[in-house]
This record gives sequence, structure tokens and C-alpha cells, in this order.
Amino acid sequence: MRTRTQKVGTRTKRWRQGPKNGNENPKNGGEDPKNEDKNMKNEDEVPKNGDKNLKVGDKNPKDGDEGPKNEDEASKNGNKNPKNGDEDPKDGDTEDEDTDGDDDTEDDDDTEDEIGDASDTDEELADPDAPSDPENLGAACDPDDPCDPDDPYDDPDDPGDDLEAAYAAGDIGDTEEVAPCYSFPCYRWLRGFGTWELPEGSAKTPTQECHPLLRRHRRRALAQQQRRYRNLETKLKGFLDRPMSWESIEAITRVFCFYRTPVTEYVVRHWRDDAFFGEQYLSGVNPVLLRRCPRLPPNFAVTPPMVAPSLGPDTCLQREMEKGDVYLADYSVLDGIPGVLIDGSPTFVCAPLCLLHQRPDGKLLPLAIQLSQQPGPVFLPRDPPWLWALAKAWVRSAEFHVHEAVSHLLRAHLLGEVFALATRRQLAPRHPLHKLLLPHTRYTVHIAVLARRFLLNPGGVFDRAIALGRRGLLRVVARGLRRLRYGDLVLPRDLRRRGVTRTRGYHYGQDARRLWAAIRSFVDGMVRLYYPCDAAVRDDPELQAWVVEIFHKAFLGRRRSGVPSSLRTLRELVTFVTMIIYTCSAYHAATNSGQFELGAFMPNLPAAMRRPPPRSKAPLSEADFLGALPAVNTTCITLGVLWVLRNEPLDMRPLGSYPEEHFTEEAPRRLLGAFQRRLARISRRVQRRNAALPLPYPYLDPAAIENSIAI
Repeated sequence: MRTRTQKVGTRTKRWRQGPKNGNENPKNGGEDPKNEDKNMKNEDEVPKNGDKNLKVGDKNPKDGDEGPKNEDEASKNGNKNPKNGDEDPKDGDTEDEDTDGDDDTEDDDDTEDEIGDASDTDEELADPDAPSDPENLGAACDPDDPCDPDDPYDDPDDPGDDLEAAYAAGDIGDTEEVAPCYSFPCYRWLRGFGTWELPEGSAKTPTQECHPLLRRHRRRALAQQQRRYRNLETKLKGFLDRPMSWESIEAITRVFCFYRTPVTEYVVRHWRDDAFFGEQYLSGVNPVLLRRCPRLPPNFAVTPPMVAPSLGPDTCLQREMEKGDVYLADYSVLDGIPGVLIDGSPTFVCAPLCLLHQRPDGKLLPLAIQLSQQPGPVFLPRDPPWLWALAKAWVRSAEFHVHEAVSHLLRAHLLGEVFALATRRQLAPRHPLHKLLLPHTRYTVHIAVLARRFLLNPGGVFDRAIALGRRGLLRVVARGLRRLRYGDLVLPRDLRRRGVTRTRGYHYGQDARRLWAAIRSFVDGMVRLYYPCDAAVRDDPELQAWVVEIFHKAFLGRRRSGVPSSLRTLRELVTFVTMIIYTCSAYHAATNSGQFELGAFMPNLPAAMRRPPPRSKAPLSEADFLGALPAVNTTCITLGVLWVLRNEPLDMRPLGSYPEEHFTEEAPRRLLGAFQRRLARISRRVQRRNAALPLPYPYLDPAAIENSIAI
């Protein structure tokens, strides 16, 4: 928020946004503005709409003290200056620039209407060395200008201190010289109610910070940043050089406890529970893998008698599959990918099959696990406890690899990068789709560059802590791209294809459907403003070049992917644009936001298994279990990466934010307002549901969804 401030000597006068009603005059202690100027001209002298650079004081050069009849009339006739800091000296001295659109007449209680009533705080915070130049350019004052910064107005009872009279008498020249604008930048996302301290925006070194209050504010802000970015480093000191097994589960918990949320606490308490294992397919960081299983795969060695005890006496496997309550998680994309050497020791990757059953109460429980794509040992819930825990850990490790390589990196970041570059290369800045999509590509290319430089580089994090390694990761990405279909990216088709439209407790599916519908409705309205018919879509050369680039750069021109290489109808265009916005916002949030909370406790999402998958059902101990999990140092490296990924940018923009206002027409603005209101209703609905859940699913709350792939 910017506050217009008049510096007079050591005192500071601030003007608020304006009176709440029209019969108050902030300059004259509440006097009726009708009595202020007796020589008011008729309303024909007020500038007409569109003359935004015409100043009120220029209406009659002979009468410099004249103004509009009232404030409302001036505001109706376009007396605005689009450039910050260039306000008109005659009509801008009674108003603040309110960038957030709120009425600040009651909020700025510390603002005084008269110079003599300036508070002590204002006196202390006024910079005695502040230049009279409103842009702080350091230019010397004109010696003929009556605004001399060395001429203090100290006496509040002196008529010379009445700025209104001074302006009318011509004793004060251009307001640009006397009334600078002080900026108080925020650049952070504020939630809820509270008090935020925002220092004035001028850059200052620590030695230049003179006021004690501002020095304290500076120290607090620095300490907060240090806690945020160094807390993890402090906790992990001494662990990064320990390539050995963890001593116990409790030891992992002690390292992990530096950052706690309700979700992280839930993970620590329930990571071994079968119900939590199954719930993560519905509300975890990879909620797009689960599919209904109408029949058993031929390479899965499970038989109905094996799972009968888990199903209960009144049903059987065939009946449950016919009802649609049996699901399969298939990690075949990992088949044959070798692990890398970490600290000179081998690591291992497997491609398991996991069969799950949803009970009438909605709980999704594992029935059987096979740790390869070839028939082999089938692990069951009634096996020895640590053996069953290890089988689930192997599945969770495969989940880590598929999520990072395919669901997150490929489908969000790499596709999002192509969408962003094609939009900039093929659509002119004035194209409506360029204006619509630009906010959804913010930081996307920059984040992709950072990932290649620090995560995917040779010898980087994936080579040092992840069993796939960099080369294995890229092989999985290539396989995932060959399998990717257009229907996987169009949410309603994906849910139908996987058979999960009626799955109970599927919070991702429920929230995603509402978001998709809201985005599609918004896109449909925007598209139809500029494309009246199908022929307009076909005849747009920029649009067609944009689609062709996406088809060739993102999907390598593979027609079997189902991705269109041209768009022929309005319906196709709406679906395609909706897919892009959804992928760059809601889908990325679903696969990114919960990584730290669900994966930082390593046994729940191990990144590098150090022993081969078990081939027998011999009982295991806790030490055997820990010996197969990642070592201490690799655990901490992975934890550090997840910590970085969880830190949202300080200037986070939630879904539906378009602060740059690329569209200037009224119709797109109305559609945007309706879209934002619909998102607000979805947000309230998500929050009400989460309040009643033991494990909330907040990742598709529109208020928590970044508008673009910015992290």
C-alpha cells in the first residue's frame, strides 16, 4: 500500500483515502466543501472521461484555487493519473493511492488531518534528509521554487502552515516538489487477521538505519529468514557425512522433529498403518496412479484364497472386483531400471504391483504386494510385521520414483515449460490467449533452468541420494512420455479412464473436478469473447502455430498420444486451454505441495533402497528393516531437497490472480470476477471438509494453489 505523505520540517502530514461521506473535507476539519470555493465554475469545465492526464487545476488558469464541485464529480470524470507518483498537485493532495482497493478511511487511525496534530512517531520516522524530489532522484531544488526544504513550517498555528491556503495563494509550486510519495512494499502473501510492520521502501544498509524502531524491525526480519533457511542446516549438521544405517526408527524421528505440522505428526504416528498406506493413493502427492481393477493382471501371482482373510467371510475377490471396490497400483514404468552407486554401495529399484480393496467404511487397504513385474512372492498383511512393513516400504520407494519422474517432473514441469515457451514464441502480446495464459507461466522457465542446474546435473542430488540417479530418472521420463496420452491430461477423461469417478474418500478427485469445472467455465467465457465461431478458431494462424509447437516440442509429434496438432472448433480450444491452466496450477499443486509433509519422514517415502527386494517370507527384525532403507546421509540430502520444494515463493499468487490486468476491456474483467468468486466458494467448501478430517487434504484449496509452476 502506498501512503501519500507531505514532509514539512520535522513533521509529517498524511492524507487518507477520503471522507466516508461527501460532507466532510479532510483539509478543513470537516467543513462543507460547498463553502470552500465561491467562484466554482460550472460542471462543463470538469474534464470529460478519457482525459486522464488533464489536471483539475488547469480548468481555469486565472483561478488556480478552483476545484471540482465535489469529490465524486471529479472521480467520475476521469481525474486520475495512471502513473504512480505523478498525481495532480491540485486534486491529488487529498487522496491516498489505495492499491488494494480497501477503504482506508478508518484503518489509518494514526493519520492526522492537520500538521499540528502529527504524532511523535511521525516526527521520529520523518527522514530529515529526505529530498524534495518525489522520485528521490537527488536533483537540486530550483532556487526560484518557493518549496525550499530548508524553510521549516514548525508552527501549527501559523497560517503559513495551512497547505490548502498555500496552494490557493500560489506560495507552493508543483506538488511534485513538495509532496513525495513514500512506498511501503510488501511482496508477500498475507493471510488471516494480524498486524504487519512494513518499513518504507528506500534501500538502507545497517549503518544507515537510524531509527530504533526500524532497527528492531530489521533484526526481527533477518532472524525470521535465518530460522526459515538455516534451521534445517542446523538440524542436519553431523549427519551428512554418515553413510550408515539408522540406529532405530526413533532416531529418524528425532532428526525429523524440527518442523511439525498436523500432517507431519500424523505421518510419524501412522506410517505403518495399512489404512494410511492406502489413503495416500487418494490424498497423497501422487493421486493419479490408482486405477480400478476389474480383473487381475496375468503377471500378478495373487490368488483369491490368498486375499480371502483380508476381505472377510461374506464376500470374495471376484465379487468385490465386480462391485468396483478393488484397485491396482502398477509401477511397470520402473521395470528394468538399475539403481546407481551411492557412496560406493549399490542401490536398488523395483517395479511392484499392489492390489488394494476399499471397504464399506471407505478405508482403502492393501491386499497383496508383488515386488516385480514377473510372478514371484506375494506379500500379505498377515505376514511377519517387519516383512510386511518392508514390502510396503518398497512400494512407497517405487511411488517416490514414479512421482518425481513422471507425475511431477514430466507432467507438470517439463510440459509447463513447453506451454510457457510456445505461448511467448507463437502468440503476440495482444493475442487474448497470450494475455490469458501469461500469469500461468510466471517463473516456470526459470524453475526449469534451476532444476537442470542443481537437481538434474551430473553429480547432483539425484546421483548422490536417489536410487534412480540422473540417467535412470531420464529413462523413466522418456518411458512416461511414450505412455502419456492426451486423456491423461484432461481431468474428466482421466478419472473415467482410471475408473475412479465414484471412489469414496478420493479428495483429490473431488476437489480437482470442481476446479476443472471452474477453470473451464472461465476459459469458455473468455474464448467466446474473441472467437465467435469455429471458423474463427481455424483461421487464427498464431493459434494454430502455437498448437503445432506444443504438439512437436512436448509430445514429439506422436499422433498416438492423442494430442491435437491443430484445433478446429471452439470446444477443442476450450478443452486445450483449460488443460494448460489446470496443469500449470492445480495439477502442479497436487503433486508438489505435500512432498515435504508426506515424504520428509523417510520410512514413508524412501528414495534409495540399499538391499535387494526380499525373495522369501523369512521374518525380519527392525535392524533388517533399517538396513534396507536409505542411509543417514542420503536421507538428509533428500530431506534438504524436500525442504526447499516446500518453501513457496514469498510473492505467491494464488489461482485466479491477475494483478497485471492484461485485459482492459470490461467483459473479461467481469468473467474474471465471477471466476474468483467461484474459487472462493470452492475454497470455503474445502476448508469446511478438512476441518472434520483427521488427515486434511489442503493441496487443492484454491487459496493455496500457486497460479503457475513457480517452485
